[in-house]
Amino acid sequence: MKRVSKMSTAWIAAFVMGAFLTGCGGGSSGSGSSGSSSVTGAGNVGGGVSGPRTAVLSWNAPLTRVNGESIPMGELDRYVIRYGQDDENLTEEVVVTNAQAQAEMSYAISGLDNGTWYFTIQVQDTSGLISEPSDVVSKSVQS
Repeated sequence: MKRVSKMSTAWIAAFVMGAFLTGCGGGSSGSGSSGSSSVTGAGNVGGGVSGPRTAVLSWNAPLTRVNGESIPMGELDRYVIRYGQDDENLTEEVVVTNAQAQAEMSYAISGLDNGTWYFTIQVQDTSGLISEPSDVVSKSVQS
């Protein structure tokens, strides 16, 4: 059963997936209407480890819920990163736990095959409510 959430698009926009994708061998791009996503194709983000066939995603924790109420860091539970090579069918998933630990987070996904990879992220609170997916960002990988 899919849980209907009051933490939807505006909440995810507030959490600013400043999704930076980095790595060797390829460029990257972002899409979406919020204007809050930015993506780079070279260098490391915040000292993160990057290598061939790796994408490093970085983002900031949300400050408010969709209804405008603030959300304390202690109420954040986890982030769910979905990715794949078809932006309409993101088949891979990574769960980043301990979301309340830091306001600025990053996660490296390695072992990516050649081609374009697409990524979104959602945040889940301690009550189990999950946001809508962020805007899709992409990374091209070439060996």
